[in-house]
Amino acid sequence: MYIASAKRKENIAEYLLYMWQIEDIVRAYGPDIEKIRKSIIDTQSQLDDNQKKQLTEWYESLIDMMRREDVVKSGHLQLNKNVLTQLVELHSALLKDPRFPEYTKKFYEALPYIVELRSKSGDDRKGEIETCFNALYGMLMLRLQKREVSAETMDAINKISSFIALLSRYFHLDEAEQLFKDDDNRD
Repeated sequence: MYIASAKRKENIAEYLLYMWQIEDIVRAYGPDIEKIRKSIIDTQSQLDDNQKKQLTEWYESLIDMMRREDVVKSGHLQLNKNVLTQLVELHSALLKDPRFPEYTKKFYEALPYIVELRSKSGDDRKGEIETCFNALYGMLMLRLQKREVSAETMDAINKISSFIALLSRYFHLDEAEQLFKDDDNRD
């Protein structure tokens, strides 16, 4: 909860990847709040009792949402889908706007890798932005497992990561209403 909140304010891409990881952690524990409390919450020695209570309530809320939304076995919570939708909408707006040539350039540098990844996904093809997040999440899982990654895969991940980092930066500027404001209206 505390990490998610900080990531949400700082970097929307890291937030979304973190929340996907939390969904998987909840799945790994059953989803059983007592197991989560014992293995995750109670081990947080830097948290006081009130913070542990808040963290427990946050996990209970996530478990409840996952059950109600039928994503206990797979899939993503609606709140995470909403973030992805916002990113897709911003992506489309940025591509259409000639004021963002750097963004368009980063996207086209990543596009061959996105297309390749989408072609490997079979019938379960996702949009370009979700494909990027799936690739980044997959890389995160490989790193956690300490598995080797080929140079070609690292090149793809670096291009995708650079593109998503720029999208994330623009997302936060957009949230602060500083992205699309008219240059002529500056003080």
